[in-house]
Amino acid sequence: MKILVTGGAGFIGSHLVSSLLARGYDVAVIDCFHPYYSVERKRKQFHALIGGHDVCVYETNLLEAEKVEQIFQQYQPDVVYHLAALPGVPNSLMQPLEYVDYDIKATINVLKATGKAGVKHVLFASSSSVYGDVGEMPLKEEMAIGRVVSPYAAAKYGAESFCYAYAHLFGYQLTIFRYFTVYGPWGRPDMAISQFIRRLLRKEAITVYGTNTARDYTYVDDIVNGMISALQRNGSNDVFNLGAGRPITMEKLLERLQIHFPGMKVHYASERAGDVQATWADITKAQQAFGYKPTVTFEEGLERTIEWAKRHEK
Repeated sequence: MKILVTGGAGFIGSHLVSSLLARGYDVAVIDCFHPYYSVERKRKQFHALIGGHDVCVYETNLLEAEKVEQIFQQYQPDVVYHLAALPGVPNSLMQPLEYVDYDIKATINVLKATGKAGVKHVLFASSSSVYGDVGEMPLKEEMAIGRVVSPYAAAKYGAESFCYAYAHLFGYQLTIFRYFTVYGPWGRPDMAISQFIRRLLRKEAITVYGTNTARDYTYVDDIVNGMISALQRNGSNDVFNLGAGRPITMEKLLERLQIHFPGMKVHYASERAGDVQATWADITKAQQAFGYKPTVTFEEGLERTIEWAKRHEK
């Protein structure tokens, strides 16, 4: 099976490519190495995770529709994982039109090229941000109704709609994943856990925004295993939550960090625009559809991430 991964040099993408290669799949990658965070870091993480495998990497901007179609026609993938996107809620408040470009327009180009190349299955990376701020309850897939609270979330919700539209037009199978706060080795440097660990290693204070917040922190290996399990699923086009299935409060996160960094100093600031109070995945649907089962506890995942950071982030 030939699999094309867009955004394959990103945090989740690199881990996904590594796992697909380990399972013997023929894998190619499209990535524009957008400077949202260090391009050097992206190249380093990608090569570290794929090991000695020889992977074809198309360094192309997905906004260039003709080039995207040429790549699809040349590689002729059976399956496409579309992960490429511009991430980050705070940045989307400052540059909302970039999110229309990279998260919606680029997705349309991928979906059209996918259909023309006769791809059988498209698996799209969405986000728990599409649920908006609905309170402290487990979020079921049908609860996303477009009442989002950031341009990033709006772009992801819009991209999901285009996925359904083009799946209808071209007839390929569609699987949409909604990720809940993914962390782990090589985690995106703008994410809270990555930021906290990096600053603590330098003996710097960390800043916490808002109070009484909670996130469904999900270790990257569990996300990737779920994404690969869904390759073989049967059924109609559908959307699935991928999370750990339990919320971790900020207080709990700080408590665990202090075990590893006894001298930790914390500064508190007001909550940021666009952030939600709590996210918590109901993962029943993914469990039933393709056997999704997260196995890495938060305590174990955080310890693994800290040990990795001690070797790579100083």
